[in-house]
Amino acid sequence: MPLLPDAQEIIRANLVLLANGERPKVATIGHLSDDHYAIINAQRDKHQLPPLGSPEVVFMGTHLYKSRATGDNYTIDDIIDQIVSAMSDNSMVIATNKMTALKNKQLRSDRYGNQVSDEAVFEMTQRRPKAELFSVIAKGDKKKPPSL
Repeated sequence: MPLLPDAQEIIRANLVLLANGERPKVATIGHLSDDHYAIINAQRDKHQLPPLGSPEVVFMGTHLYKSRATGDNYTIDDIIDQIVSAMSDNSMVIATNKMTALKNKQLRSDRYGNQVSDEAVFEMTQRRPKAELFSVIAKGDKKKPPSL
């Protein structure tokens, strides 16, 4: 499994810190699978980008929290579900010269009546040589969480 056994606790701790207005530290939450790592580096080479030096995935959560919790009203549990799904071994790599992501094509039922396909978007330059989980998107989330 690409996520570490304690990844959900690490993600939750960072998101709670952000919810409380604090700044979390960057933490390792998992590793890309060998296949995902090889595909990403092949695509980076194709686009004349430097290779990803490590399959390690780190997480801070600032952008993700702002866009998903503050912007879309998702709960921390929702966000964790999205990350776990998107980081699945079954996910496929989407890599262009502008972005790199893992997308789980297997639909998941969310808490709002949607069938979603979760996509994890990585930032590949700031924490180099590691990939940072920058955001997660629940594709197909037509019914959003209610505003609080």
